[in-house]
Amino acid sequence: MEFKIKFCGAARTVTGSCYHVSIPGFRFLVDCGMFQGTKTIRELNYGDFPFDAKAVDAVFLTHAHIDHTGLLPKLLKRGFTGPIFATEATRDLLTYMLPDSGHIQEFEVKRINQRNRRRDLPPIFPIYTKEDGVRAAEGIRYVPMEDWFDAGPGVRVRYWNAGHILGSASVEFELGTGANGGERKRILFSGDIGPDQKTLQSNPQGPKNLDYLVVESTYGDRDRSDLSPEARRGALKAEIDAAVTSGGNILIPAFAVERTQELLFDLGTLMDNRQIPDIQIYLDSPLAIRATEVFEKHSGHMEGVNGVAKPFRHPSIRFIQTVEESMALETVRSGAVIMSASGMCDAGRIRHHLLNNLSNPKATVLFVGYQAPGTLGSLILDGAKKVRIHGQEVSVKARIRSVDFYSAHADREQLVDWIRERFPITGGIFLSHGEQSVIEALRSRLIKAKMDANLVFVPQLDEVFDLSVDGAPKRHLDNPRLDPASVSETATSDWHNDYAALLLELANDLRTLPDVETRRRLLVDLRRTLKGKERAA
Repeated sequence: MEFKIKFCGAARTVTGSCYHVSIPGFRFLVDCGMFQGTKTIRELNYGDFPFDAKAVDAVFLTHAHIDHTGLLPKLLKRGFTGPIFATEATRDLLTYMLPDSGHIQEFEVKRINQRNRRRDLPPIFPIYTKEDGVRAAEGIRYVPMEDWFDAGPGVRVRYWNAGHILGSASVEFELGTGANGGERKRILFSGDIGPDQKTLQSNPQGPKNLDYLVVESTYGDRDRSDLSPEARRGALKAEIDAAVTSGGNILIPAFAVERTQELLFDLGTLMDNRQIPDIQIYLDSPLAIRATEVFEKHSGHMEGVNGVAKPFRHPSIRFIQTVEESMALETVRSGAVIMSASGMCDAGRIRHHLLNNLSNPKATVLFVGYQAPGTLGSLILDGAKKVRIHGQEVSVKARIRSVDFYSAHADREQLVDWIRERFPITGGIFLSHGEQSVIEALRSRLIKAKMDANLVFVPQLDEVFDLSVDGAPKRHLDNPRLDPASVSETATSDWHNDYAALLLELANDLRTLPDVETRRRLLVDLRRTLKGKERAA
């Protein structure tokens, strides 16, 4: 049986999850995610897909996060007409998330085009619009967990709880026609695997006895202390107490789905138990508010809320809807918690709040999730003294804190245990959705755990694995969209980041020079150097 997998995203990088699988008579995608991080990586969102969208017969989604779903509207625009399968909760979340993604793109493009007009530069266009997002969400069909269904000729599918966020799933495929027409192959795509003891989700599940496994590796190089919900709230209390003592506002760049709802529940519980004072909490994210409504719809299936009637709506929590209400928070100078998206600070209202609070040494910025290399969040977390937000230079003087006890990803040992529970795996394990150094660390740990090194693969972006024959998969890489040698480097930093850093350093250097004439000479020398390089080129 012809059987190939092409790794079209999340290969030696964390975002852009997308796997193209082809068997005779049927081609499908597992996820169709958006790339995030450096500008070089994000530019992949604007280019052609590394496959023919019109020839794709179906899409199977693991969960609602935009790095797994964000290019679905573009897929439809490029001619895809097949079904999109997901769990019910994933479909409900994407009803809001995909239109919101389109709206953000329209807003950002409008702002950039205003600047481009002043610079006499041509206009740019969004990858897709809010209406495109609505159309994509309307085409999603939901399927129950752990029930087989026929998705196409020779294709049976079953979804398993992945424990990552509401509705998240690992997707199992049984491919082939069986005893009368050839050997069947079983392959499982992990999606993102959640840790044990999450507040709102049960522990991840999955089948045994597979031919192939594609598994995420986001935290494959680190082990975290497993915290019970009570211990997690205790650690959050310590962060809140320290931030309140500092005297400024507490900014939490929170991912709209799952992280926000966990925080709302824990903060409300701490105030109900009088473990922290009743402080004003603003949830300033229309998407997070809509997502919270979806969580409320499905709260009956959440083990951790213990039957609480309104688990995400403590009286001290105020939902901010309009732009005017959001801008009015500028007058709140201390003592409030402002939760806002995006979680990596690359878009959304959090950038406005950072602009107003980041230079205040009494303020606290509390990161509660993964920051992709190259994002504004990662620059702040890595210790940048100055950053640029909406074209303005901002000094970073606020207290910068980061906690990982709200992570929605399994750590190294949890991943190893989850993989071991899927055994036997006879054909191969493919490590994806991680930075290259992290993936290599997980691969070494798997080999140390007595897993066959010849069966553990680290795919490159756009690499194809031919699984048609018995024995080791045949692999080839033709016409990759990025130079394979530079994928890891550009995922961490690129010339756009270096350019922004240079501008900040130049401005700082000019300010420290003693007089106008010295500053002018520095600029003249810089121009001469650049012109000399132009002539040499």
